[in-house]
Amino acid sequence: MQVTDRAPILDVVGLHKSFGALHVLRGIDLAVRPQELVFIIGPSGSGKSTLLRCLNRLEQPTAGSIRFDGVDVLSPGAEINRIRRQMGMVFQSFNLYPHMTALGNVSLALRKVLGRGRAEAEEHARAALERVGLADKANVYPAELSGGQQQRVAIARALALEPKIMLFDEPTSALDPELVGSVLAVMRSMRESGMTMVVVSHELSFARAAADRVVFIDQGQIVEQGPPAQIFAAPAHPRTREFVARIAGHE
Repeated sequence: MQVTDRAPILDVVGLHKSFGALHVLRGIDLAVRPQELVFIIGPSGSGKSTLLRCLNRLEQPTAGSIRFDGVDVLSPGAEINRIRRQMGMVFQSFNLYPHMTALGNVSLALRKVLGRGRAEAEEHARAALERVGLADKANVYPAELSGGQQQRVAIARALALEPKIMLFDEPTSALDPELVGSVLAVMRSMRESGMTMVVVSHELSFARAAADRVVFIDQGQIVEQGPPAQIFAAPAHPRTREFVARIAGHE
């Protein structure tokens, strides 16, 4: 079965978000299917990060609907902590506890969120660190890790909870250029293992190579979406053409 034939695991309809008088999201419709990698691009301030934060209700949408794995995320009775467990999120900043080792950072969520015992939590945490290529750094503290390694620990922490989808909000923008590749390699292997992913990033070469679909957002609206080849080589909308040309000039 093709990815495009599957029912969406995430279905966003008519999503609006305002901060006071500032209307940031203006009617977003977005469906993400299992095992799809959707890449979201757009200028700063276009609403990309706000969209991600609305998906798991880190921000409360002003209007619209979000269904995730058959559950109405915005209903008053929604178990938001359960939803967030299944919707892993990786931020720009790594948000690691400095006084805990890599293993401690990853196993903490397993113990606190899933109620696992220490031994079981650490076993799962080691497996997650191995997935991101950091099995040998289990007993190392964040201050002793590079930025790329810290971000990979943050990815392992989200993966350890076995989410059904992963959201990435500019995961490489805080990294030195030479460290970006190690994080993208982990994301590529996750994609190859069938993880459903929504990625906000300016890493266009990664989008060209790995994305199933690229979504261009400007001024809180989806302007255009399609396969990477279409969006990067033959965009239909002048705003998309202008943005892609500008970003490509910086690559």
